[in-house]
Amino acid sequence: MAEFPFHTLMIQGTTSDAGKSTLAAALCRLLKKDGVSVAPFKPQNMALNSAVTSDGGEIGRAQALQAQAAGIAPHTDMNPVLLKPSSDTGAQVIVHGKVRADMNARDYHRYKTEAMQAVLQSYARLRAQYACVIVEGAGSPAEINLRARDIANMGFAEAVDCPVIIVADIDRGGVFAHLTGTLDCLSESERARVIGFVINRFRGDISLLQAGLDWLEQRTGKPVLAVLPYLHGLHLDAEDAVAATQEVKGDFRIVVPVFPRISNHTDFDALRAHPGVDLRFIGPGQPVPPADLIILPGSKNTRGDLRWLREHGWEAAIARHLRYGGKVIGICGGFQMLGESVDDPHGVEGAPGSSAGLGLLAMRTELTRDKRLLQVSGHCAVGDRSAPVRGYEIHMGVSSGAALARPAFVIEGRGEGAQSADGQILGSYLHGMFDTPQALGALLDWAGLAGAEPVDLDALREVSLERLAESCRPLYEALQRLPTRFGRT
Repeated sequence: MAEFPFHTLMIQGTTSDAGKSTLAAALCRLLKKDGVSVAPFKPQNMALNSAVTSDGGEIGRAQALQAQAAGIAPHTDMNPVLLKPSSDTGAQVIVHGKVRADMNARDYHRYKTEAMQAVLQSYARLRAQYACVIVEGAGSPAEINLRARDIANMGFAEAVDCPVIIVADIDRGGVFAHLTGTLDCLSESERARVIGFVINRFRGDISLLQAGLDWLEQRTGKPVLAVLPYLHGLHLDAEDAVAATQEVKGDFRIVVPVFPRISNHTDFDALRAHPGVDLRFIGPGQPVPPADLIILPGSKNTRGDLRWLREHGWEAAIARHLRYGGKVIGICGGFQMLGESVDDPHGVEGAPGSSAGLGLLAMRTELTRDKRLLQVSGHCAVGDRSAPVRGYEIHMGVSSGAALARPAFVIEGRGEGAQSADGQILGSYLHGMFDTPQALGALLDWAGLAGAEPVDLDALREVSLERLAESCRPLYEALQRLPTRFGRT
């Protein structure tokens, strides 16, 4: 195999969810298989799914998955700026893995000049350490209102003088309009660094697409580097959006409310993959169906999402569920909601104040300015008590009360989380609690699915990464044949 010709390659998309994250992961895996040291990089990410890194910081989960594809540990330099929305107009700004401030959209726009310096510092460190850096853009470079001070797309590409691929999702329709329209919105220098297009998620007879490909290349002067297939059944971490389609599998039903600020819903990937589980995300306006287990997920705005929970009838539904013998699990923000109150004296999530919790666990939570970021391991204190568990904590808050005397897990010798005295309710700050096969089995057994077969999510991810990479090999080979001024020399 020829040497990969680019030391840096950026993937931008015509829209969000066009396939930038998965394409970057595939190229990272193909380069790793060819013995090229490679690192993923996303200058700016806006997502509520995040991961704790080896250096004790926080990055988007997509970059953690791409690091796995590259065969390296995730590091904060791979996503130097992470925005975690806490409202429609404000977000927590995380720089180099640590909380910098809470900003509204206007303040952050002014802050971008400073943020770009952090981006370039991280990129320089990765360039010095790895032979190749695969860069993922954010949203679309055609968002004219965001062009000034851009650090996420062409602003970054221009700053480091790297080539760009533009990917579009044909499954959404309008793929040729998306590609030509995006190109027309770029400046002359930006158009010049676009080395080609990728059409993603194609299904059907490709010969019927050829006339459109010929027209696109003739009109733009840019090659279509690859047409990639629609791949079903991939088990890969979502960057942010909750899955739109939900496959019904087993008879054991789990329901999860989709909070307005739901975070780290990747906690449920192993459950979604389990053949014995029917997991359903329930959005606003949808009735709460009968279930064996209700799980309250993480939240970026615990008090706001607790209010939403009540407004949409979940408090009554949970009480009814418990009366009929159902089980409840709360994770992180969902765990905090199970207590007697959530207090925010410092205005961490908005106006200072206090909210009554669901009152299902004897504990109180005070939100704090400091965020706890930690990778942890231990064993379960429910079900099979020898079952190992590993995961990570990302939360701003400290819980206290009698319920903590009955922990859900034992983490490095200390109790973590809580259980109700009647054994129906469990809460924990531990994200990823279902990812370890033995812990998944123990927790499902506790919830009422006895003898559930284990699901190894890491193994499923590896199979999916290999499958994804092989589907992208035509693109990889096309890139190696492409003459460009952006090569290693």
